[in-house]
Amino acid sequence: MSRVSIQPEPFDVAAELAAVEAGLQGRAGAVVSFTGLCRDEDGRLTALELEHYPGMAEAEIERVVEEAEGRWPIQAVRVIHRHGLIRPGAGIVLVITASAHRKAAFEAADFLMDYLKARAPFWKREHLTDGTTGGWVEAIEADAQAAQSWAAGSRG
Repeated sequence: MSRVSIQPEPFDVAAELAAVEAGLQGRAGAVVSFTGLCRDEDGRLTALELEHYPGMAEAEIERVVEEAEGRWPIQAVRVIHRHGLIRPGAGIVLVITASAHRKAAFEAADFLMDYLKARAPFWKREHLTDGTTGGWVEAIEADAQAAQSWAAGSRG
C-alpha cells in the first residue's frame, strides 16, 4: 500500500485504518486518524473543486511524510487527499499515523494536517448554490501560522 495517494474517488476510512493496523503486526500502541470533510459553508456551497499537479503533489506530500518520520518515532503513515469536485459531507483528506505511544502519533498527524491545510500544492475553488463558481480560495491565515509554528520549532 502506498503511503500517499491523491485520488478523485472517495476513501473508506475503516478499510484504510484496518490496512494500517494489519501492517503494524502488534508493534504500535497508538493509531491516530483524522478525516477532513467538505463543509457547505452555511448552505452557500454545493461543492469544492480541488486541482493539483499530478506527480508533483504526491512527491511533495511524500517529502513532508519523510520529515514527520524524522521528527517522531512513527511506525506507519497513510495520507489520502482527494481532487476533483467534492460535495459537502464528503471526505477530502485522511491522515493516519501510528506509533508506540499516543503523543508521537497525535503530533505527527497534527503536523501533517497543518502542512496539508496551508502548504500542500492544491488549488481550491468554491461552487456556490446560486449556480456560480467562486474564485480560488486562499489558505486561511490561522492555518498558515499553524504550519509555520512547526518550522519555527515552537511545536512538536
